[in-house]
Amino acid sequence: MASDARSVMLAQTWDDSVDPTNWWMSEKLDGVRAYWTGSTFYSRLGNVFHAPSFFTKDLPKTPLDGELWCGRGLFSKTMSIVKKTKTAEAHADDWKYVTYLVFDAPAHKGTYEERVEFIKKTIKEEKQSTYAVPVGIQKCKGVDHLMKTLDEVMKKTGEGIMLRKPGSLYDRCRSKSLLKVKKFHDEECHVVGRLKGTGRCSDMMGKIVCELPNGVQFKIGTGFSDAQRRKPPKIGAVVTFKYQEMSDHWHARLPVYLRERTDMTWADVCANYKTKMPFSARPKGEKPSLRKQHSVLFS
Repeated sequence: MASDARSVMLAQTWDDSVDPTNWWMSEKLDGVRAYWTGSTFYSRLGNVFHAPSFFTKDLPKTPLDGELWCGRGLFSKTMSIVKKTKTAEAHADDWKYVTYLVFDAPAHKGTYEERVEFIKKTIKEEKQSTYAVPVGIQKCKGVDHLMKTLDEVMKKTGEGIMLRKPGSLYDRCRSKSLLKVKKFHDEECHVVGRLKGTGRCSDMMGKIVCELPNGVQFKIGTGFSDAQRRKPPKIGAVVTFKYQEMSDHWHARLPVYLRERTDMTWADVCANYKTKMPFSARPKGEKPSLRKQHSVLFS
């Protein structure tokens, strides 16, 4: 039911006040969250994903929670495929590149470990026609192990790590037993434009248009106080922002404003960009290939 999909288990953010030792680690996926009712896929907002029949025929008649995924760095591609909901059969060939990565079984009343075993027994991933696979997990040995694993995921253009408390139940809320671990990058850019706000911010600045030394432009609309929106950074100002990762098109994803840098000039930023090589300046590497993928961290 759509109501069940709208009340899935959500994660809180990990900090070092929580000892991750013996918690279960899995890769945080950059896919599309999808709740399987036993007959239909629903989004977190309760919208139906009309997957083609070949994609769902091997799925169990019991609820599952997971993500529709095409591979690391292919979030936009995944979204473009699953949004073609009303003509799924007409676009069936596209769905052949999607995998349903299952990380929980909401209707199962057992502990997390018991639910994982249930998923492994229920999904017949060895069948060639199956487009679902359990998400791989690994027991965390401590903070150092967590940070090392997080670095490995980030190097592979992954999103981060999910931590699951051992022995925990499926909570239909933002749960303390499910924690997300992510890294933020911060860099400098300069302001090349300002856009008027809407709604509550209609009489203030809504977003600033920024540019990196490589010429890439993007907008930042979050991280500002009302006082900063009333008196935003001037055109040409150097500002620091943070972001989680680079998008499919190598743009900073989910940028957040941090502060204005009056101690740096744009010339300083451009010089540092060449010598210190911030994350956005690094080579893209090989373009992610669209192909059926069942392999993620720990699997």
